[in-house]
Amino acid sequence: MLLVPSLDITEKSGTNLLTPALETFTCIKEKPGLELLTEAGTPQGIPVCQFNLDSSDLIPISWTVLPSPEQRHRVPPAGLPFPDNYVDQRFLEELRKNVHARQYRYGAVVFQSGAVVQQLCSVCVFVLTWWYMDAGMLSPQGLFGAALLSSLLGYVLFDAVDGGAGRCESGRTRWADLKSTLVFAAFTYGFSPVLKTLTESISTDTIYAMSALMLLGHLIFFDYGANAAIVSSTLSLNMAIFASVCLASRLPRSLHTFVMVTFAMQIFALWPMLQKKLKARTPRCYVAVTVLFALAALVALGTISSVGAVLFASLLLAISCLCPYCLIRLQLLKDNIHGPWDEAEIKEDLSRFLM
Repeated sequence: MLLVPSLDITEKSGTNLLTPALETFTCIKEKPGLELLTEAGTPQGIPVCQFNLDSSDLIPISWTVLPSPEQRHRVPPAGLPFPDNYVDQRFLEELRKNVHARQYRYGAVVFQSGAVVQQLCSVCVFVLTWWYMDAGMLSPQGLFGAALLSSLLGYVLFDAVDGGAGRCESGRTRWADLKSTLVFAAFTYGFSPVLKTLTESISTDTIYAMSALMLLGHLIFFDYGANAAIVSSTLSLNMAIFASVCLASRLPRSLHTFVMVTFAMQIFALWPMLQKKLKARTPRCYVAVTVLFALAALVALGTISSVGAVLFASLLLAISCLCPYCLIRLQLLKDNIHGPWDEAEIKEDLSRFLM
């Protein structure tokens, strides 16, 4: 014996029965006198037909159904076993919540926010250095000497952190590093008069506005360790150097311009590389350097504006302490649902089809 569900016209047809159109269906004529049964497991007792497979009286027939005027409306008639929007209990059996949700720890999130804090402090230190030089409170010789000393210290620390393993993997020698440094310094010093007069035809307000936008773009596109499409280390560095050239062109002499561009390359290109290695190799040292760097930036800003120092300190505290707390609290309210209604995901590697 075989149980075959009788045709549900609203599901077997290409369009709904309640639409004003003719529908043609094909079924198997049951044996005369066969009893029409209902299956208990079907929703609301959908009728099923019972017949013998060995019977020779099963003849395919077809008929045409013309909807009545009442059925042409979207109101289900009382004769149907269930409404159009019927959903049985099995629909939610595969419901899953927060499948890909990540559980964060407050300490880990605060540690990761150190990259944002350091980059904000780098921009603050750069702008303060430019302001000191423009006001005549800092000589280019003093800045160049301090930058050169800090670069040598950072160079030694960069190799000492991993014991020279990174240099061995890259295959780059110290002589190659020295040649690159000399070439950069020579070209920058030679083109400093050109950079000094590059923006003479542009108003100072425009220069300040462009510099602010470029530094903001540098902070937005900087690589903080997130795997996102907006991240672009090259674009971020180029925007920072462009801002430094714009600000350096407003300094008194070409020597100021040379020192300012060199300092910008150190703080926007070399300093983040050292910080990434410290973060990966010695997390405690990375935290200590981040705190000291933030305090130095706050003290330097406090010499110019105490209100600005308070606001900047509030910003750093909000990013490093308040934002991680809000992230963890909001993560508890996350409620993503997954089920058979989700779109299909292709997990097979299709790179072989790419040209």
